[in-house]
Amino acid sequence: MKLLKIFFPILFSVIITGCAGCPYSFTGASLPPEMKTIAIPIFEDLSGFGEAGLREKITEELRRKFTDDNTLKISDRKIADTILDGAILSVRDEPSVITGTERVSTRRVTVSVKASFTDLKARKKIWEKNFSQWGDYDATSGGIVSRQIGFQTAIEKLTEDILIATVSDW
Repeated sequence: MKLLKIFFPILFSVIITGCAGCPYSFTGASLPPEMKTIAIPIFEDLSGFGEAGLREKITEELRRKFTDDNTLKISDRKIADTILDGAILSVRDEPSVITGTERVSTRRVTVSVKASFTDLKARKKIWEKNFSQWGDYDATSGGIVSRQIGFQTAIEKLTEDILIATVSDW
């Protein structure tokens, strides 16, 4: 009981005040203070899939996410502190759900990219990773519009993963 009277106030004060001097973070560390800007050139399309505008959609969604996040400001490559390069490696559009009558009711679009994040000032690659995400769409109705929703869902997830890897995974 005596130990509890000593231990509880210490534990309580650590929980309330946080661990200001702790060198670790539970949410991932932030970027170094000298990294303020990022260039995001248009991703290459090495997939051979031939989806019109896919590389532009991925790049624009990444730029939008970085603008909304406000951790790094979008900048021209010539003056940027960092750069995020990428290439679309593959795109798959395949059946996801097949009904009892052997009709495809849902299809899944999977987009895989390779991205690298480089510190241009230190001339050092911070990371290079592969990312893959998917989006389902209704194959029975909606046609091209429905398919585009599947692509948009995959792009949303993919770009969110890349943003998190860039600003949080330190």
